[in-house]
Amino acid sequence: MTELDVKQLQRRLADFAATRAWAPYHTPKNLCAALSVEASELLEIFQWLTPEQSARVMEDPDTAFRVEDEVADVLAYLLQFCEVLGVDPLDALAAKIERNEARFPAADSNGPMDRHSSE
Repeated sequence: MTELDVKQLQRRLADFAATRAWAPYHTPKNLCAALSVEASELLEIFQWLTPEQSARVMEDPDTAFRVEDEVADVLAYLLQFCEVLGVDPLDALAAKIERNEARFPAADSNGPMDRHSSE
């Protein structure tokens, strides 16, 4: 597979929607709702699994396909949502990582439970 970038993927998704006359329905609200539905479908795969079972889902080809398919749906709707609103998802992610690094310095962390402590 050739390496794709976010803008190429967004263009393909926009072209796909436009050729089917779906673009008018791709409002921020509708795309956000669709993103939530697809994220829920991804969650459904893991709903009743133990932590150990969830760590091994990619070992079963059928389940691995379902996970990858739902990940693709989530990412597609997120990219379309970002395109409609003019959000650069990679810039937004980089900025969020920087804020989290400042907010949760590694030197001050005592592990996962430290996240829930008050300052």
